[in-house]
This record gives sequence, structure tokens and C-alpha cells, in this order.
Amino acid sequence: MSVVTSKPVVQVIIGSTRPGRVGPSIAAWFADRARVDGRFEVEVVDLAEVNLPVLDEPNHPRLGQYTKPHTRAWSAIVDRADAIVFVNPEYNYSVNGALKNAIDFLHREWAHKPVGFVSYGGVSGGLRAVQVLKQIVTALRMYPVAAAVAIQMAGKQIDAGGHFEPTEFQNTAATTLLEELSALAAAVRPLRESKAEAAA
Repeated sequence: MSVVTSKPVVQVIIGSTRPGRVGPSIAAWFADRARVDGRFEVEVVDLAEVNLPVLDEPNHPRLGQYTKPHTRAWSAIVDRADAIVFVNPEYNYSVNGALKNAIDFLHREWAHKPVGFVSYGGVSGGLRAVQVLKQIVTALRMYPVAAAVAIQMAGKQIDAGGHFEPTEFQNTAATTLLEELSALAAAVRPLRESKAEAAA
């Protein structure tokens, strides 16, 4: 009897919630690349739509004792992911507040998942924010991949219709990121499954 295995789920999380942001255009491009690549089932998660307040849970997230409906909903979203890609801007040489807040809401849901970064900003392409994010996600037992996409002056690549127009280099970088993310997701899947069984 053949065993049908589903593709792992990658969540492309739009980290900016600011009006006028370019994050959704960049996320749409990357999600399309991921779908064509075919290694993952792709979900786009927009933090502006998730609409979390500033962290308002009385208990430490590691306990998983959530008291708010918005936290339970956010937990269910992240829990179904096998891999994460943050599409994030750089604010003041660091990660923006909405994304940091969303990460801080949860704990177990992030653990033992590979994570990649599609960053954007000015001359740095958001890389300074990524360096901060790597410290944060490592504390949550996530596994950052080395490959990344960094987009300088991202607004200049948005056309009149609001679509992101990538360079050949950015398309190649996205493919490399997906390759590394897929390999790592497969490698850590037994660990995640054993941890889930132990917690059951």
C-alpha cells in the first residue's frame, strides 16, 4: 500500500503593518516563486490582517496558557507551519515592532522550524534587521538558513500596479533560499514529530 505524504507548509509572514508598505508586493512575488518551485504548500500570513494588540497575555508564552481569542487564533496559524519565511523591513537598524510583538506572543509554536528571511530597506536591504531577528529566533529554537534575499531601495522595484519586479539575482536568491529551507525542514521533521509525541 502506498503512503501519501503531503508537502510541508511554508508560511510567508508579512512583517510590516504600516499603511503604504511594500511588504505585501514582495511577499506576493516570493510566494509565487515558492509555488512554482513546488517544494512547499504556501500560505501567506499578513500581520496587518492578524491584527494583534501589543502583547496582552498574563502568562509567559512558553506555558501555552493563552487567555485571549486572538492569541489562540495566532497560535493555530503558526502551529500548522513546517517552515517560516519572514518578509520584513528594517526600522532604525533593527526589526520593526509589529513583527517582534507577533513573535513574542508565542513560544512552542516556533520551535524546531527552519526560518528564512526576505528583507528590504534602504542601502542595507534590511540586513541589519535580519541580524537582530536571527538572535531572536535562535532563542526560540528556530533554525535560520544561511541563504537570504535582501532588497535595497525596494520601493523602486514596485510598478504602477503595485507589483514587485525582481532582478535575476533576486529570483536566484529566492530559489536558493527555498532549497535550503526545504532541506532543513526535512532534516528536522523527525525532531519536531518526536517533540510533539512527547507533549501529547
